[in-house]
Amino acid sequence: MTIKLVAIDIDGTLLNSQHEITPEVFSAIQDAKKAGVKIVIATGRPISGVRAILEQLQLTEPGDYVITFNGGLVQDAATGEDIVKDTLTYDDYLDIELAARKLSLPMHASTKQGMYTANRNIGKYTIYEAMLVSSPVFYRTPEEMADKEIIKVMMVDEPEILDAAIPNLPIGLTEKYNVAKSAPFYLEITPKTVNKGQAIIQLAQKLGLTMDQTMAIGDQENDRPMLEVVGNPVVMDNGNPELKKIAKYITKSNDESGVAHAIREWVLD
Repeated sequence: MTIKLVAIDIDGTLLNSQHEITPEVFSAIQDAKKAGVKIVIATGRPISGVRAILEQLQLTEPGDYVITFNGGLVQDAATGEDIVKDTLTYDDYLDIELAARKLSLPMHASTKQGMYTANRNIGKYTIYEAMLVSSPVFYRTPEEMADKEIIKVMMVDEPEILDAAIPNLPIGLTEKYNVAKSAPFYLEITPKTVNKGQAIIQLAQKLGLTMDQTMAIGDQENDRPMLEVVGNPVVMDNGNPELKKIAKYITKSNDESGVAHAIREWVLD
């Protein structure tokens, strides 16, 4: 079965250790596009944080798609229009905001428009995240958040403070939502139904593809959901050893243009 869709993680996969796209990876992606293969970047970032990469790879044309917010949104990369959307409700936001306040953890909510925090003294890691993903930050009280479409909430603090607080989160919170650290100073909270795998399933359905026709390339645990659902899971040589156990293929490392190797070896061959 010919592979028609390749979903690619960014950090540790698409980018090398210098956070660059190698010429080999660039040319393999262009050749795949010419062959009619959908190349889909799958990231935890909002589209603002991945726009430069999409433009560099020429993946902002009609018919290009991008998975953002770890699967919270699948967007048309040309227009930014939502193809798939899975958001938190206002009540969800209030529950999470209250839990963060009780634990004295700074937090912010991410929307397509930007990041919103109820912390009058905006947390330094909220500011760091905003700069990282090119997102504006707004201060709003919880009462002012009722009309916002919230895709994820992040509790952010020094790693040792965050680690000490996590065991004290309400049990209901961890049962009701996906709660996962995406960096030592970030705790991400999303709907239970959100992950990169569910996003790929829904995008493949929209494109009329079977899962046999899909490939995903990743390196870390947050890539597991998409590697588990595609017909052709590829793990980077620099990837998590546990993740390699579910791989159909192991490609070269990100510093050896592993994405290019995977595309040329198993997609364009």
